[in-house]
Amino acid sequence: MTCVDKSEPGRTVWRMRADERFANPAGIVQGGFLGAMADSAMGSAAVTHAVAAGRRVVAANVEMKTSFLAAARVGSVLECTARIVSGGRRVAFAEAEVVDDGGRVVARASSTYLFTDRT
Repeated sequence: MTCVDKSEPGRTVWRMRADERFANPAGIVQGGFLGAMADSAMGSAAVTHAVAAGRRVVAANVEMKTSFLAAARVGSVLECTARIVSGGRRVAFAEAEVVDDGGRVVARASSTYLFTDRT
């Protein structure tokens, strides 16, 4: 995965090509991988949100929900956009959407992140 945009605090965009290493026995991208992609994007969005407020933090995922909406095909380029919906001093609530290179939404996720100050 590569972060392709983090120019706006509280929003990140990640992209990657889904190769056969991420396939389940049916030949489509494993849901767990799509969840991990969303978690990475949302977690980094949470960190950029805190950095914009002048803080250095670690953002820990405390809960996450992922909905799988379409099969993600091996060989497709997946893009995940995550944004902070609401954020405070201790927690941030994030949402993410994963789309394939055909523009189909393949997954949506939401999560809560707990901030811990870094020294």
